[in-house]
Amino acid sequence: MRLGVLDVGSNTVHLLVVDAYHGAHPWPAYSEKAELRLAERIGADGRLSRTGADALVEAVAKARDAAASHQTEDLLAFATSAVRDATNSAGVLKRVREETGVDLQVLAGEAEAILTFLAVRRWFGWSAGRLLVLDIGGGSLEVAAGIDEEPDVALSLPLGAGRLTREWLRGDPPSAHQVEKLNGYVESQLDKAVSKLRGDDWERPVATSKTFRTLARLAGAAPSAAGPTARRRLTLDGLRQVSGFIRRMSSSAIAEMDGVSARRAHQLLAGAVVAETAMRRLGIEALDICPWALREGVILRRLDVLESV
Repeated sequence: MRLGVLDVGSNTVHLLVVDAYHGAHPWPAYSEKAELRLAERIGADGRLSRTGADALVEAVAKARDAAASHQTEDLLAFATSAVRDATNSAGVLKRVREETGVDLQVLAGEAEAILTFLAVRRWFGWSAGRLLVLDIGGGSLEVAAGIDEEPDVALSLPLGAGRLTREWLRGDPPSAHQVEKLNGYVESQLDKAVSKLRGDDWERPVATSKTFRTLARLAGAAPSAAGPTARRRLTLDGLRQVSGFIRRMSSSAIAEMDGVSARRAHQLLAGAVVAETAMRRLGIEALDICPWALREGVILRRLDVLESV
């Protein structure tokens, strides 16, 4: 069947159309993105701005039309931390539903971690053993670990690259003092994950998300042109080297580097701080980069449900 997945994230609204059936690899048929950066449109009162809501409604309507033109049989639409955390999220969701007909469901942070873990498990298979999965989004960091398809531990922490950039880093580049304060905050927020995972003996640490893929590319991993099956890794030593030079660079200079999205360049330093601190605190020397993440997890879970009916 042909499924559409509409992912309303903190940075982008991404429509992915796939041809899939239970037990098979979901093959992408169409993809389009709109860069809304919703996390940066949330005011001091915690509300998503009117212009942010307007842009969201427009993007969802466009994605709905694109999904219909590509003959999708079902459209799975969900929103993550930016909409989830907005104090006016109920009103925004109602407006989206009334003006576009799309019933946008908000995923809890723990659900994000669980579905991303499912995608990683299916990608690497049972031979990967006990997995640890890290996913840095725009608004949150998801952490999950386990040996089955459902993780034993699934956590969501307010450590997204966009959120931290907005709340902690000023200037371009930010001052060393600001980066030091951000480091301290990330350390404290990771205490929960470290205590939950301390003593776990995972066999394959894995990372997903645009932030990790970009950091891995800057550390020497294969470019996107090499395809999704090319093996990509991010070592702690390589990450430290990347962090060391991007913290001295302006976002415009970072944006000129191979593999960096111009619209996310200003968030990369915060993402690097989270990645490096998490790897160090959890004792990870290297991460495998998985091309599948939350969207694929949503698709796989949907196919599992259809198969059981």
